[in-house]
Order: sequence, then structure tokens, then C-alpha cells
Amino acid sequence: MAIKTDFVYSHESEPHRVRTKKILKQFPQTRELIGKNPLTFLVILGIVGSMIGISWLLRDQSWWLIFAVAYLYGAFANHALFVMIHECVHQLLFKNAVANRWAGIIANLPHIVPGAISFERYHIKHHSFQGIHELDADLPNKWEAKLINNYFLGKVLWLFFFPVFQATRVSRLKEIKFYDTWLLVNILVQIAFTAAIWYFFGIKAVGFMFISFWFSIGLHPVGARWVQEHYLTFESEQETYSYYGPLNTVAFNVGYHNEHHDFPSIPWNRLPQLKKTAPEYYDTLLYHGSWFKLFFRFLFEREISLYNRILRKERGKVPLTDVSKPDVELETVS
Repeated sequence: MAIKTDFVYSHESEPHRVRTKKILKQFPQTRELIGKNPLTFLVILGIVGSMIGISWLLRDQSWWLIFAVAYLYGAFANHALFVMIHECVHQLLFKNAVANRWAGIIANLPHIVPGAISFERYHIKHHSFQGIHELDADLPNKWEAKLINNYFLGKVLWLFFFPVFQATRVSRLKEIKFYDTWLLVNILVQIAFTAAIWYFFGIKAVGFMFISFWFSIGLHPVGARWVQEHYLTFESEQETYSYYGPLNTVAFNVGYHNEHHDFPSIPWNRLPQLKKTAPEYYDTLLYHGSWFKLFFRFLFEREISLYNRILRKERGKVPLTDVSKPDVELETVS
């Protein structure tokens, strides 16, 4: 794999809508997988409840134990809640959009940092405009890629401060409306929850939740997910990669990323069935089998840098208001 000094530019459209159309035509039974899973809300309540309970148990413990529990449990729980927010953003729990939004706000509570609503704003655009630098917040800034490049220390700092780097990308996405009433609601609910935990349990309980959040999207094996999904980590310019390892069990199948991009209207529990239904399309793609292995590959291999991403300048005919449901739009394909 050659060391890159710039992003990889593609003149082709993103691959997912084309594959969605082909799969629906060849395997029309995949339509039956599209739908809602309201039981996901019980998962949200269970994980949020566990984080509250553990924060209470740790309220008077030493900081080293708090850090240890945050790394060994809290990071996995918080990462799972990010997956739950992701499900809510795609409205895969309830038919009512407002109910999904509230479920996302509840899932956001242990993160301390309000992000459910802003994630909704930017994630849908990632689906609709994959690789378009001015609309896809999943892509690193150009200065970010140049700063971190392929240096070991740079990549360590990038993962550790990943939430900060993500926040800086908002400024370049000028066509996306950042603020609205729902964002204010998200912030106020988060402040009220954090204040309650601090008042009743103390600062160490809040610290446990925040440290868990920081690890869950940073310098932790689950942080390899951000590299796994779209970074070019093989001798290939395949744009999206799935992960089929054991951590999908605690990450609620978020590793099935090609499947999700092809069919964003299929809930997390049915994504493995999609792969089994259309093996010709997924078994032939490169994939990752270990987040742990990828975590260390990303850090130590000089050939992998932030430039290992595909960009495209052509938006195609997708409108800015697209809600990214190509599988639903193509349900009538015969």
C-alpha cells in the first residue's frame, strides 16, 4: 500500500445506491427486512440504567478504579448508546419521528455532551453525500489530514481528541443548518441530567460518565470503528468496509456497515439476515474481522493515514433535502 500525500479522488458515484437497486431486483425478499424495532428502546433504557447504577456505585471510589471501569465497561456501553442514537436518527424504532428523536435524546444522557440532535443533522448528509467534502462530516478536514498524516504520535492524539476534531468539522459544512429548537432541547435535557447526577451522586459519578464517553469514541479498541467504516486500509479503493467480529454482539451489529449504507431502513437486528440473503454482494467485499487488530494497524502502519479516504466533487442529482432512504424509495423495483 503506497503512502498517500492527498485524498483519493473518485469520479464515480458512491456505490451504495447502485448495489441497493441490484439487490432489491435480484432478491425482492429483502424488502421484508425493512421496518422498525421498537424493542430497541428497551435496550436504550437498560444501558442508560446500567450507566446510572454504576455511576452511583463509583461515587466514592478512587479515580484509578473509575478510569478502569470506564475503559473496561463504560466505553462499550457508551459506544452502544451511540449505535442506539444512530438507530433513532434513521427512525428505526418508531413510526413517529418525534418519538425517535426523544429516544435518541434519552440514549444521549450518559454521554454528558449533548450530541443526539447534531448527529442527526450531519449523519444523514453523510449517507446522501458520501465523499463530498463540504457536506460529509465523516471526512477529516484537509488541515486535519495534513496535521496528523501517518505519524504514530499524531494518530494517537487524533484518536484521543477525536471528539474535538469532529467538532471542528462543523465549520466547513455551511449548507447544513446547525441550530434549531430541538438542539436547544437536547442541550437543556443534558444539562438537567448532568446536574442531577452531580447533585445526588457527586462529581465522581459525572466523571465516570464523561470518561466513558471520551474513551468510547477515541483511544479505545471500539474507536477503530471510525477507521473501519471508510478508511482505505487494504490494497483496494473499496469505499466502505464492514466488520464481522465478535464485538458486534455488544455493538449491536454496527459493524455491518456496507449492509447499513445499502439498506439504511433495516434495523440493527436484521442486518446479518441481509448479508445472508444476498451473499453474492457481501461475501465478495473486503472486510475487517478484528477492531483490536485494526486499532494497532492504524496506529503503527505508516501506509495508513487520514488521507486514506475517497473524496468526490460531483454531487450527482441528490437534493440537499434527501433523507437517505434509497431502499424504501426503490421498494417498487420489480
